[in-house]
Amino acid sequence: MPFRGPKHRTRSLRSKLTLVNVVLLALGITIATAVSLFGLRHYLLDSIDTELTTSRDGLQRTELTINQIESLSSLAAIVEKVSPRRPGAGSLPAPDSVFVAVDPQGRAMNFAGVVPSERQRELARTVTDPAALSRERGVREVKVGGDPYRVVGARLGDGSTVLISTSTKAVHKSLLLAFKFDAAAGGLLLVLLALITLVNANRTLRPLGDMVETATAIAEGDLTRRVPGRHDPVTETEQLRLALNAMLQQVESAYVTRERSAAQLRRFVADASHELRTPLSAIRGYLQLSAKGMLSTEAEHARALARMTDEADRMARLVDELLTLARLDQRPVLRLRPVDLSRLVRDATDDLRAQQPDRPLDVSAAGAVLVQADESGLRQVIGNLLTNVRVHTPADAPVRVELGRSEAGEVRLRVRDEGPGMSGEDADRIFDRFFRAGGGGAGSGLGMAIVHAVVRSHGGAVSVRTAPGTGLTVTVTLPRARPVPGDTAGGPSGS
Repeated sequence: MPFRGPKHRTRSLRSKLTLVNVVLLALGITIATAVSLFGLRHYLLDSIDTELTTSRDGLQRTELTINQIESLSSLAAIVEKVSPRRPGAGSLPAPDSVFVAVDPQGRAMNFAGVVPSERQRELARTVTDPAALSRERGVREVKVGGDPYRVVGARLGDGSTVLISTSTKAVHKSLLLAFKFDAAAGGLLLVLLALITLVNANRTLRPLGDMVETATAIAEGDLTRRVPGRHDPVTETEQLRLALNAMLQQVESAYVTRERSAAQLRRFVADASHELRTPLSAIRGYLQLSAKGMLSTEAEHARALARMTDEADRMARLVDELLTLARLDQRPVLRLRPVDLSRLVRDATDDLRAQQPDRPLDVSAAGAVLVQADESGLRQVIGNLLTNVRVHTPADAPVRVELGRSEAGEVRLRVRDEGPGMSGEDADRIFDRFFRAGGGGAGSGLGMAIVHAVVRSHGGAVSVRTAPGTGLTVTVTLPRARPVPGDTAGGPSGS
């Protein structure tokens, strides 16, 4: 169910995009239609007004009277009877016009013996002041029989007025037809735009749907899911997909690291509790024996005291090693200075010779080998490596310690023994805390973990190579020495 909410919002976004595009296009079509219709109406009416004003001005310039116009009309009728025109020969159809002569009182007058028609009388009644209309330079719009007309007035020489009007019904009909055509074309364009917008929105927003599905799958526990790529992606969407996948990779890595750290912490706490419980149990046992008077002789008391001292020392060493690892886990700022690693190697191998004088020991560490490091930390690394050899190999097993530089200038310390070696499974866990090969053995199981932590804190690396019956080779790689600003005296190092 958590997927439906985001998906519904995605559909809503598509609808909003479509609606916005349609509304904008509808607004544009409306404005364009209004402007075109207004321009067409203005052009057509201006043409009619021009014809009316031209006829009025021409009639007024002649200064004819009603009687003179009637005489001219009679003469034109006689000419038409003598020489009639063929139908449709060289003449245009007369427009839908109304021509009426009115007296000074505004009443329609007979013209050429013809009684005014109802439409002419209605035009005369509509124009209440013909004299004022004849003095105007503009054109007046009136309604005659419910139809729109454009009308002008021409004052004749005898003081009468002639009203000349033309119907604009055809103009309004043309405008209505143009509006219907524009509305139909605009509606079709809106439908096409809506379909195109929906299709394009579906294609463009499909990667967002993939992101929603991926996020939902990750929320349900599948941290391996990633947003798939699409053909011809939008640049911004592709950038978002790459950024999201990079973020998901970081989240997965952080989650895996946290789970691994939590598992290691649980195992560490359990192992530390077990390791601390052993010496405490031994000390408690001897104290109970002493309290109950079960140690009757001085020798038994001395032996119990020696055993409690050994267990206390063991517990103290364990606590010190745990504190060392805890400080290294917090990544402290090391006080680095140039250290001659060759000198530290010779000191540690001299200690091993003193402890096991019969062990074959070959040391290759001639000359000064400087590294930028914490001296006490490196002493602990070398000491733990040789202690691991001393504790886990026979006393007569040969050991070789080599110190040198690689072609890149890195310092390499290699400690190789010819002891029993380790299996591949044990070698993978050699740097784990409280790990002992074979599940037992002497030591706390923290020595190699400290070696690994100290070397990593110096920016180096440590690796092992081993197999059952072939011994163990531990290689420590440290970066070459670099001058430390402000540290020319080589003061004491911090632990």
